[in-house]
Amino acid sequence: MTYVLQVDFKLDGPFGDVMAEAFSDLAKSIYEEEGLLWKIWTESPETNEAGGIYLFESKRTAEQYIAMHSKRLAEFGITTINAKIFAINSKLTEVTKGPIKQLKKTDAS
Repeated sequence: MTYVLQVDFKLDGPFGDVMAEAFSDLAKSIYEEEGLLWKIWTESPETNEAGGIYLFESKRTAEQYIAMHSKRLAEFGITTINAKIFAINSKLTEVTKGPIKQLKKTDAS
């Protein structure tokens, strides 16, 4: 069963193309995390928030990621992090065409 991790936190920027350039190496590093299938990066310059929606192979790997990511964000001075893990109702998600197909990284690369 796959699990979705939702993370958000306050961030004063950068956003948009500047964020994409600044965090390119970080994105590559995140993709190498155990159990991660994909991440959607989220940002709201209007409310100074950023984060992501992640799909993990298991609840265990999502929990491990939260622990590691919280430490990494703390190094950037971000200490208040909202993180939630959700099991996926695959039958209903299939009806609404949610992108949760069980991929291996070699399938998506």
